Amino acid sequence: MNIFKRISSLILSKLNELKQKNIINTSAANFIVGPPSNRAHGDIYTNVAMVLAKHEKQNPSKIAEVLAKEFELFDEIAKVEIAGPGFINMYLKIEVWHEVLKQINKLKTEFGTLNIGNNQAINVEFVSANPTGPLHIGHARGAVFGDVLANLLKKVGYKVTKEYYINDAGAQVDTLVRSVYLRYKEALGEKVSIEEGLYPGEYLKSIGEGLAKKYGKELLEKQDNQVIREYTLSSILELIKKHMNLLGVNHDVFTSEYELQKSGKIEESIKLLSDKGLVYEGYLGKPKGKESKNWTYRKEMLFRSTEFGDDVDRALKKEDGSWTYFASDIAYHFDKISRGFYNMIVELGSDHGGYVKRLKAVVSALSDNQAKIEVKLHNIVNFFENGKPVKMSKRSGNFLTVRDVVEEVGRDITRFIMLTRKNDMVLDFDFVKVKKQSKDNPIFYVQYAHARAHSLMRNAPKELPSADPSLLKTGGELFLIKTIAKWPDVVEIAVKLCEPHRITFYLLEVAEAFHALWGYGKSDLNMRFILKDNPDLTAARMFLVQALAHVIASGLSVFNIEPLEEMS
Repeated sequence: MNIFKRISSLILSKLNELKQKNIINTSAANFIVGPPSNRAHGDIYTNVAMVLAKHEKQNPSKIAEVLAKEFELFDEIAKVEIAGPGFINMYLKIEVWHEVLKQINKLKTEFGTLNIGNNQAINVEFVSANPTGPLHIGHARGAVFGDVLANLLKKVGYKVTKEYYINDAGAQVDTLVRSVYLRYKEALGEKVSIEEGLYPGEYLKSIGEGLAKKYGKELLEKQDNQVIREYTLSSILELIKKHMNLLGVNHDVFTSEYELQKSGKIEESIKLLSDKGLVYEGYLGKPKGKESKNWTYRKEMLFRSTEFGDDVDRALKKEDGSWTYFASDIAYHFDKISRGFYNMIVELGSDHGGYVKRLKAVVSALSDNQAKIEVKLHNIVNFFENGKPVKMSKRSGNFLTVRDVVEEVGRDITRFIMLTRKNDMVLDFDFVKVKKQSKDNPIFYVQYAHARAHSLMRNAPKELPSADPSLLKTGGELFLIKTIAKWPDVVEIAVKLCEPHRITFYLLEVAEAFHALWGYGKSDLNMRFILKDNPDLTAARMFLVQALAHVIASGLSVFNIEPLEEMS
């Protein structure tokens, strides 16, 4: 039972009843029911009076007075108060929280599993780094964000496909092929120099050596760039997959931009837009921002992106007649829609902020407003060691790779830390702090709560009476129950807003409430979880500890992190 959903349902029924009695004119509204930010303001608050006031054209405080009297009649409610301009704060009867506790232990780790998605297909595209080298650690944040969001979507009933878009067409791949060709010649004993503009990475040496081993001098004679291209991209993609696997990330689908272009999908999608009158020949103004010496005022093929909320219309062809990168984007999302994805989420780095409106525009245009796309941007990660910036990798030469970081601090720490800030905020990652066994290490703090719970259950007497949750009455006990009861609500909000960092914050909140309750036993022996002279209260407190462990385990499962029952 999501207690907030339960109260919301009761309020909605009451509004319908009041409308039938002609006390109000509006029966339903998009009002909020949730936990207040300050626990001194009750267990649940709602803004329903303020929302209704707009429709009723009345003072929200007067509407709140009417509603408050009605809400006091709910079986679950102990007290109702009106605050501020019309907020209604409600205090639930203690029995309600005890019933929630019973439900948690009945459902175990399934508590918090919802059915919002109704098995709808949803495509989550994330990472999609250019296949020109190993994944640098900046990609790890997007990888973890996308993977955990996908897990959350599965938890609430969506049929999720995790996708990686391989940007294997364009100038950067041509540059990569030329760079590998030099490494191939080097592997055959020739002395080479890496020209400016080529990729100097040491990781290309092994690819050149692989080509030399497989083809000998054959490619020197034929100069077959297609063979080099396919071998190089295959090798780097395998390297990327290995790095993601170290991070615990696996994609279901890899889609090649190069293959998409060869399939004629660009021409097909542009024709579809053209038939809808959304493609025309016109002129664009000079781009804002950086000065471009190559820019010329010219007639070009444009997509009517502004008809769907974008700032400007978008070019589809370059001056040389080749398709723009945006045209490939159109084809790619046309391909997604063709595969049945009318719900899409795309994760991009913050430097791609300009793509948000155009992607939303083209998805609306291609699907006649039937498909939806959510674009989430992740900001940079700053790495520190004892407070000092870390810029160089000992092994990689000029950048930190995913492998560097995972091998330094571990997969679980990396995954958890990457979601300790909202995705669009800069994240600081200190190698020393995150390995400490202290509150400075968030995953340790959460795992320690889970391990401490299991330690209490192991050390409790084997023979205890049946648990009676009604014995749990202290402020600390009730606060912990109320905190773990929020889990389904936290899951739902995190999914609706596509903000998996909310799970991190919540688990830390749960851990803090539990550690605080455990700490009370240091100064007050009666507050200890295990009381030799009181088996009934011990059983009740073990019942609470068990529920806490289920909620933490459920939360960690979203991260694909195994909850620890013991810690060294």
